[in-house]
Amino acid sequence: MRFFGILFLFSMISFGQNQYPKDYFRSPLDIPLQLSGNFGELRPNHIHSGFDCKTNQIEGLNVYAAADGYVSRIKISEVGYGKAIYITHPNGYTTVYGHLQSGYGEIDKFIKRKQYEAKSYEIDINLNPTDLIIKKGDIIAISGNTGGSDGPHLHFEIRDTQSEKIINPMYFGFDTVITDTKRPTVNSLWVYPLDENSSVNQTNKPIFLSLNSQDDGSYIAEKVEASGKIGFGITTIDFDDVSWNGNGVFRVQSFLNGKPSFGYQFDTFAFDETRRVNSLIDYERYKKLGQRVQKLFFKNSYPLSLIKPGIDNGIINVNPNTYQTYYIEISDFSQNITKVYVPIQYSSLPAKIIEQPKQTKYLVKAQKDNIFASENVTVTIPANTFVDDFYMDFEVKKGTLKLHEDLVPAFSNMTITFEDSTLTAKSREKMFIGLKDGNKIFYYDTKKNKNAFTIYTKYLGEYKLMKDTNPPKVKIDKKIEGKWISDQNEITFTISDDMSGIKSYNGYLNGKWILLEYEPKTKKLVHHFADGIADEGKNDLKVVVTDNIGNSTIFETQFFRSQKP
Repeated sequence: MRFFGILFLFSMISFGQNQYPKDYFRSPLDIPLQLSGNFGELRPNHIHSGFDCKTNQIEGLNVYAAADGYVSRIKISEVGYGKAIYITHPNGYTTVYGHLQSGYGEIDKFIKRKQYEAKSYEIDINLNPTDLIIKKGDIIAISGNTGGSDGPHLHFEIRDTQSEKIINPMYFGFDTVITDTKRPTVNSLWVYPLDENSSVNQTNKPIFLSLNSQDDGSYIAEKVEASGKIGFGITTIDFDDVSWNGNGVFRVQSFLNGKPSFGYQFDTFAFDETRRVNSLIDYERYKKLGQRVQKLFFKNSYPLSLIKPGIDNGIINVNPNTYQTYYIEISDFSQNITKVYVPIQYSSLPAKIIEQPKQTKYLVKAQKDNIFASENVTVTIPANTFVDDFYMDFEVKKGTLKLHEDLVPAFSNMTITFEDSTLTAKSREKMFIGLKDGNKIFYYDTKKNKNAFTIYTKYLGEYKLMKDTNPPKVKIDKKIEGKWISDQNEITFTISDDMSGIKSYNGYLNGKWILLEYEPKTKKLVHHFADGIADEGKNDLKVVVTDNIGNSTIFETQFFRSQKP
């Protein structure tokens, strides 16, 4: 044990070079490795940080330790990675396994023990190197679909233990398992006029460019006749030889007159920068149409280490008597490359289609603090919350704050304060500020100070001061009142709340706290009899579900069960 600790410490100190071991880690599954999502894929509000390994569309597969090490962290959450296990290895890396159905063996016993000690389904525990030592190939968990997962799969990632930066697993030899001989596909190419003096093909709006495929796999775009400052964007996808579905590409690089213009490569990044994906894409188009156009330029820089800005941040200045050669290279990890050539020519023809930007009296200056107020609402926007300046729609009408639309990405918290002096102290207890999105209401943790209600948010949209007096709904899926249920392995409830949302849930068998596992996607709350809490014969069950405002529902029933095999 002492030797392992010394070796681990020495490796952590001495590891400094970026020469990744190619045969150190094994696959976390014992079925052929196929990906439903790869490292660097662009996702809502984040960049995907690992592999989404297919599990044959089912739960229940064995998950294996990728290498020797120790379980350094266990995090059980309703969202995110759901049930997740972290293993730290003596070579300076940590592997992460997410969306698990459960731990396995001693790990599962450890998880259950800690949940019962905390009297909470959600736990986040850091372990010592001697608590749970793991050998390469040990079964550590069972695959599942917990947390923010859209279907059964295993999330697997590799991190640098010291910096906690995520690293593309392909660097560790997985490219020999996930073979790829296919070039990336370019689905669309867009060109953007970038100021009021710019035009492209006689319009000042972003336009789609048609692409002609060539025999060598490259594309030639239709001619761009432009003046002023312009930039480009693409949508692209890559297929490997084994996964049969499209995933993200590894590298995009544009060239202007033979020199790198703008590019990015998905090799490693830090979690605190991943939200910047909203600046990398055409966020407004994505929110309106669901298309993730990857921009090959920026007007104002933003901290995303994946980006290599190059010449003039990817902005091309089209002037008279100049000839520009521009092309884009899109590559997967296996260096299959697709090129897109774009002919650019200066044109003095004025724009026929002109889209005037909407102007309001509320101009957000991105690099300065901004404060807007109307009636009983105040919004404070710190400097650098947004990347670019823009005119904001700001209006308070019938108690609802319209704070623009969610078409401009924010990267730090804005402060929204509602004031209402007409409320009684009792009424204030049930009030909160919520975000309205169609018929959906999103609860925000609301700070209350006398007549003021305050939240912090990174989203534009409609906000309102709301009142919640209705308790959550609790329904048992299969009635057990007065019945013998010795053949049941679990008790399942469906729980929901129409306003502020579920905050807590607690169950008791004969007065003892029991573990209830909650899955928000299905609204299911489950207790497994394998925990061994039920008594022989008669059992009294009590479930208490509370929303974020403090309204509670108590469900009580009685059943009989034999614990004998």
